[in-house]
Amino acid sequence: MKYIRDRFSGCIIGQCLGDALGFPLEGHPSTECKRYVEGILKRGRAGEISRPPYPFGQYTDDSQLARELLLSYVSCGGFNPEDYAGRIAVIFKDGLIVGRGRATEEAALRLINGTPWYKAGTPPPSAGNGSAMRAAPIGLIFHDNPEALISAAHDQGRITHQDRRCSAGAVAIAGSVALAIREDRIDTHRFITCLSEWVGLIDRGFASHILRLEEWLRLTPDDAVRSISAAGIINNKQYVRWDGISPFVICSVLWSVYSFLRSPDDYWETICTAIYPGGDVDTTAAMAGAISGAYNGIQAIPEHLAHRLTDNGRWGFEELLNLARRAYEVKMHQEGKRRS
Repeated sequence: MKYIRDRFSGCIIGQCLGDALGFPLEGHPSTECKRYVEGILKRGRAGEISRPPYPFGQYTDDSQLARELLLSYVSCGGFNPEDYAGRIAVIFKDGLIVGRGRATEEAALRLINGTPWYKAGTPPPSAGNGSAMRAAPIGLIFHDNPEALISAAHDQGRITHQDRRCSAGAVAIAGSVALAIREDRIDTHRFITCLSEWVGLIDRGFASHILRLEEWLRLTPDDAVRSISAAGIINNKQYVRWDGISPFVICSVLWSVYSFLRSPDDYWETICTAIYPGGDVDTTAAMAGAISGAYNGIQAIPEHLAHRLTDNGRWGFEELLNLARRAYEVKMHQEGKRRS
């Protein structure tokens, strides 16, 4: 069981570091992100570039909200959407969020004003990746219970996003973490088929895109990004104008899973692929990093960079590592109670 504990740690640290590596180039075009990957990340110069006024290592709302989900789980001894919604409200109310998304902020304001968690979510057609970016801890908590995973991913997602595509994206990321944490060797066909089945219980259209990952994985990133970046987008000017992977939930989730499955045994290569096409690269690297960290464990993540993680001087490497270990202990305690 120690190995599973290392995967809990790998997931949260892997997400936060991926986020921090993508943050300096968030929203930048593909040409700049390709130069960053080839000239900085792949040449051992990671950490030289930050996003002022923040130092290198600062992670964004993607990982802040994933951390709060794990904190809620530890505090409550289980998944409690009402408690988690309260934590989302507090972090926005206190002005601590970094890189906020519009739909999530709108929902947080409704929560602050007293709207119940199950009514606060921004309605369709708003379909950003805010619910998916923070869903990785659900995969840790329910890696052994797909039915509970799907329900919890949906519930934590609808706190801020009511569109079912957003819930499906949350299931895809949580499901990917669950499949990663359970496997010692990734069978790509089985991984994609299972993930599509789970996602299809929420949104069949999204599930059909998941199945196309087998086809896209035969392509280079330069070729694959053309199809993945357009997946599910029909006459949506908000996302069509993006250079690279937009914050639209379908394409950003697909690119994150593609990045992991292209190099499942190599955390660093997964992060490089996630950032390479440009666009919403802090989020794609956060989601891909969470999946890769859950599969490869904490030992696969560059320690010298992970130790520079920060959230405005708080919640650095040691605090995050301790949180992951506490979450693991809660999970093991729950399993022990269930068996007794």
